[in-house]
Amino acid sequence: MLLSLVIPVYNEEEALPSLLRALRPVLDGLGCEYEILFVDDGSRDGTRLLLDAEAAADPRVKVLGFSRNFGHQAAITAGLDFAAGDAVVVMDADLQDPPALLPEMVALYERGYDVVSAQRVDREGESVFKRGTAALFYGLMQRAVDERLRPQVGDFRLFSRAAVVALRGFREQHRFLRGLVAWLGLKEAILPFRRPPRVAGTTKYPAWKMARFAWTAVSSFSALPLKLSLGGGLLLSGLGLAYSVFVVYETVVLGTTVRGWSSLVCLQLLFSGATLTAVGLVGDYVARIYEEVKGRPLYVVSEAVNVAAYVAPPARGLRVVARQQDAAWVAGVEPAGRCPR
Repeated sequence: MLLSLVIPVYNEEEALPSLLRALRPVLDGLGCEYEILFVDDGSRDGTRLLLDAEAAADPRVKVLGFSRNFGHQAAITAGLDFAAGDAVVVMDADLQDPPALLPEMVALYERGYDVVSAQRVDREGESVFKRGTAALFYGLMQRAVDERLRPQVGDFRLFSRAAVVALRGFREQHRFLRGLVAWLGLKEAILPFRRPPRVAGTTKYPAWKMARFAWTAVSSFSALPLKLSLGGGLLLSGLGLAYSVFVVYETVVLGTTVRGWSSLVCLQLLFSGATLTAVGLVGDYVARIYEEVKGRPLYVVSEAVNVAAYVAPPARGLRVVARQQDAAWVAGVEPAGRCPR
C-alpha cells in the first residue's frame, strides 16, 4: 500500500531537520511505499528552501507551496486534495505528533478503521493556562458543535481513502476539520498518547488565535450563538415588561413618579448593548454567507515539487477534480500502481 503523510508547515525551519530524522526510520520500518507531502503555508523563513532541497534529494518528498498564508486548516485541505495514498496521515511538523505512533495507526487502519485519531492523555511542557483553555475548548465544542467530537483529539489522524474522498467534498471557506470528521460518522479508532513538548520553534496558535479558531468552529457548525441571542432578547424583554408594570403600579397606586434618570439610563444601556450584540452576531453569520457565495478558492498554490500531474484548480474545481480522480476507488476498481486495502 501507499502511505501519504500530509504535514502543514509555517515557519518551521528549526523543527524540520529533527522531524525528518525521526520520520525516515519509522517509515522505512513500515514495509510499504510512502510519500511525505509538505504544504508550506506561506513561510517567511528558510522553510521553503529546506523543503526544496529535501525534495530534490528524495522524490518521495513532495512540496506544495502557497502564494501566501491561508491558514492551518486550508493547508491540511490542500494536502488531502493532492495526497495519493491508500491511507493518509495528517500531522504537525513540531514532533508533538510523534512519528512512533505511525505503525499502530497503520495497524488499526488495516483492521478496517476509516479514521484513526490520536488522543492526548497528557500534555508535557504546557502551562496550566494552556491545559485549562484546551479542556474548555473541547468541552465547548462537544456541547455547541457536535457531541461526537472527541475530547483532546486534534488534527493528528489517519484517514482511509474513503474518508479522504468524503472530506474532499467539503469546500466551505471557514473550516473546522475536526467537526467535519465527526459529522461524517465513519468508523473511528482512538489511539491514546502522551503529547511531548515542541522540539523547536514557537507555537503558531497563541491564545487569541485559539479563540478565533473556537469561534470559527462554533459559527461554522452551530446556530447556538443566534439562539442564545434570541433567548437573551426574550429575557431582557420580559424584564423590561416587568419593570414597566412596576412603574405603572408606582404611578397609579402609590401616586409617585419615576425616581430620576439613573434607572432609565441603565436600562437604555442594557437594551442597547443587547441589541447591538444580536445585530453583530447576525452580521457575522451574514458575512460568512457572503464569503461562501463568492466561491473563492480555499488556497492558491504557487509551487509544486514532485507532485505528479499537478494542475491548478479553478475556484470550485477541486471538488469535481477530486471526484474524477477517485472515481475508480468509488467503483471498486484498482487504479494502476495502487494496492487496495
